[in-house]
Amino acid sequence: MTKLEEHLEGIRSIFQQYSGESGNPDKLTKGEVKQLLTNELPNTLKNTKDQAAVGQMFQDLDNNKKVLLSLDDFLKLVASVLVLR
Repeated sequence: MTKLEEHLEGIRSIFQQYSGESGNPDKLTKGEVKQLLTNELPNTLKNTKDQAAVGQMFQDLDNNKKVLLSLDDFLKLVASVLVLR
């Protein structure tokens, strides 16, 4: 397995680690996503160039916490956090 493949599997594993509330290992509530980002990416979020965008992202996650995000949706969110960095 390549290093990138290992990292991708790690992302999937962490995603599933936080998916308890929804009862579905392939979905996260917005609250779970917020908890995951806060716990797993604290330095990335703190050191981003666009703090306003991070703030808006967290406001969006606070609204309607019961909406479920798939791994695909979560990866798009993580990619946007990476771009903000």
